[in-house]
Amino acid sequence: MSTSNTNDSISTSRYTDKLKNTHYVLENDPLPSEIPHVTEIGATTAPLMSAAFFIGARCQPYNDDFMLCQKEANGKGPIDCLKEGRRVTRCAASVLKDINTHCADEFKLHWRCLSAGNLEYKNCRKAETLLSKCVFDNLKLVKTIPGVEEQIHLKAKPVYKPIVEDRASKLAFEAAKAEGKI
Repeated sequence: MSTSNTNDSISTSRYTDKLKNTHYVLENDPLPSEIPHVTEIGATTAPLMSAAFFIGARCQPYNDDFMLCQKEANGKGPIDCLKEGRRVTRCAASVLKDINTHCADEFKLHWRCLSAGNLEYKNCRKAETLLSKCVFDNLKLVKTIPGVEEQIHLKAKPVYKPIVEDRASKLAFEAAKAEGKI
């Protein structure tokens, strides 16, 4: 990796991945102080999909601000809207932290089901029911699919049934039902 200073005084590093024949240019300078620091979420697809609707429920005002900034920036949004984007990321991280604090078992059950079931929600409705109840009881967040009158996940007899039902989800759902939790 070599470091060079260009005429615009940005310190960069250049890296070449010889196996992929790809060149990377990385900026070494820290972000300006007016852009708030945020720790990256560091989650894979399944946990993010599992929490997506709850993130949307809590973080909608921040996301709306970010989208408005992007619209008003006329193509310069990635730079001009970093502050708003960081707020969205911090909000999403707080939702994941709260879900992990109050509903860790249900959350893990649901995202593992999604991961094993090709990220199809229909394969994990029982785990989703347990997670949704726990999140509502503890965080007062409700899963709502935007633009849909009849919420698919609440249907007693859905059109699309699971291809393969997740065994752990089924057992946890049956146990919760037997205990009167759902």
